[in-house]
Amino acid sequence: MSHTVTIKTEIRDAAAVRAACQRLHLPAPVDGTYELFSSHATGLGVELPDWRYPAVCELSTGQVRYDNFKGRWGEQKHLDAFLQSYAVEKAKIEARRNGHQVTEAKLPNGSIKLTISVGGAA
Repeated sequence: MSHTVTIKTEIRDAAAVRAACQRLHLPAPVDGTYELFSSHATGLGVELPDWRYPAVCELSTGQVRYDNFKGRWGEQKHLDAFLQSYAVEKAKIEARRNGHQVTEAKLPNGSIKLTISVGGAA
């Protein structure tokens, strides 16, 4: 039986943030307070490729604070890739924590398909 799920991503798991960064070959995220253009944000700072300011994951709220000046200081596609990777890594962590087997396939349109076998059965 197949089920399609849509996920609204909230960033709340530091291990999944680290796994997403590793998956994308980004520097490890660092906990701290970061300067954005006209404000500050505290959380796990993620350095995205060619972004002027980091994306800051506020784990307590689930929000990501960033300033890419509508793409002038960093391409949105890099943040989108990070969010997708976070969602995949978080789903895999939770599935494995519950004793399930996970397989992953990248689709031609850039989506990622996860198949979770309940109880580890294939």
